[in-house]
Amino acid sequence: MSCNNLFVLTGGPGSGKTTLIEALRVEGFAGAEEAGRGIIRDQVAIGGTALHWADQKLFAELMLAWEMRSWNQALAAAGPVFFDRGVPDCIGYMNLCGLPVPDHFRRAAEMFRYSRTVFILPPWPEIYGNDSERKQDFAEAVRTFEAVAAAYTACGYELADVPRGTVGERLAFIRSRALAAPSK
Repeated sequence: MSCNNLFVLTGGPGSGKTTLIEALRVEGFAGAEEAGRGIIRDQVAIGGTALHWADQKLFAELMLAWEMRSWNQALAAAGPVFFDRGVPDCIGYMNLCGLPVPDHFRRAAEMFRYSRTVFILPPWPEIYGNDSERKQDFAEAVRTFEAVAAAYTACGYELADVPRGTVGERLAFIRSRALAAPSK
């Protein structure tokens, strides 16, 4: 099943995805929170180990569960929903970490489909920064970008490179492609 009103924004950490999702929400669009940030926040709060720097496999499993739940919740939305990452990001993450990709991750990527066009944000050193949830250095952000780009391409999506620019310019680029015509 392909859901043409479900749009993914992906890329490496610190490329502006969350800022764009928040700006889209301000404009009245529905948006799904990034799994990784939510899981890190929850795991740190409870002293859990499902963290990128502790148990990468468990972290990936929780991200996959989060993304599937977000996808199911988005089906009830009346209009477009913008996701801060999606199911194929979990495959990219496993590849980034050098972990084998379990079959159920691949099945999930086949079952939980988004619009064919996926918006990918390239690494941008001028806006990159660390915080309590983002501990990767810029080199790892670049490797993450490459891993998720490869995962989405392997899953049959077309990548639309979001150009660098102001938030308004980037929003205009996304709106022009997401809202112009239905995806196949």
